[in-house]
Amino acid sequence: MKTAIYPGSFDPITLGHLNVIKRASMCFDRLIVCVMVNSEKVNTGLFPPDERVELIRRVVSKLPNVEVDQSSLLVSEYARQKRACTLVKGLRAMSDYEKELQMALINRKLNPRLDTMFLPSSAKYTYVSSSVVKEMAAYGAELSDFVPREIIGDVNEKMKSRRNR
Repeated sequence: MKTAIYPGSFDPITLGHLNVIKRASMCFDRLIVCVMVNSEKVNTGLFPPDERVELIRRVVSKLPNVEVDQSSLLVSEYARQKRACTLVKGLRAMSDYEKELQMALINRKLNPRLDTMFLPSSAKYTYVSSSVVKEMAAYGAELSDFVPREIIGDVNEKMKSRRNR
């Protein structure tokens, strides 16, 4: 069984992320979407990691070979524990490629059995990022072209509660 991991912060998951998930799920027997937890940034996101996991589960519920998890391990070690052969990374721009290539080489050094597969973003999602979504939500912009419909209410509600603090 070929297992791949799509690691990221997914704060929140976007339609660009979902596009990569759907495409990668067709390439592997099992795809684990893993919310990676940076211990230095635990309380800085819009959603805490456990809520991100639940939002992603809701979005990918109809994809039978996709699982959702979270980890604070190095992704190379997490992949070893899950017996994954590949990391999936979405690319939007050349700047993503330079950063992700460096990480792929480091991960391969730490776990020689681990490859990285780069999936270029579909053109309509090239400009979509979680940061852009958060900025738009802060101003009450319409999110339906950026975030899966299943979680638009969650994003708006979270942003509203932040503004009311």
